[in-house]
Amino acid sequence: MTAPSTEAALTVVYDGECPFCSNYVHLMALRRSVGTVALVDARSGGPLVDEIARRGYDLDEGMVVRHGPDLYYGADALVLLSRLSDDRGAASRLLARLLRSPGRARLLYPAMKLGRRVTLRMLGRTRLARPGGAPPAR
Repeated sequence: MTAPSTEAALTVVYDGECPFCSNYVHLMALRRSVGTVALVDARSGGPLVDEIARRGYDLDEGMVVRHGPDLYYGADALVLLSRLSDDRGAASRLLARLLRSPGRARLLYPAMKLGRRVTLRMLGRTRLARPGGAPPAR
């Protein structure tokens, strides 16, 4: 994992304890497409996670991708990552093609979030803390 920096071309903030989130982020071959990629586990906190919360994004409801000055959230983040991926390997090709369409990504994203919640519960993991240090919702 690369620490976020101003030199990273792309920063992905995701739930490091969610197996789907972690696998998706690592599956997308982004480095060849965009250069330096910083991966930030939202559970680790830090200035970027705090900034995202101040802007009103709930990281328990979706990942955030910073590409240049722009932030992409939830389904829009998946679309961007899919469009920037190298499509290496059958699984990454399938995911990238499936999620490059904003309409398909928005349609599938609620089911993906539900799958994440169920999986975290089955694994005995908590959801992410709410902005301002509030405990996670159950």
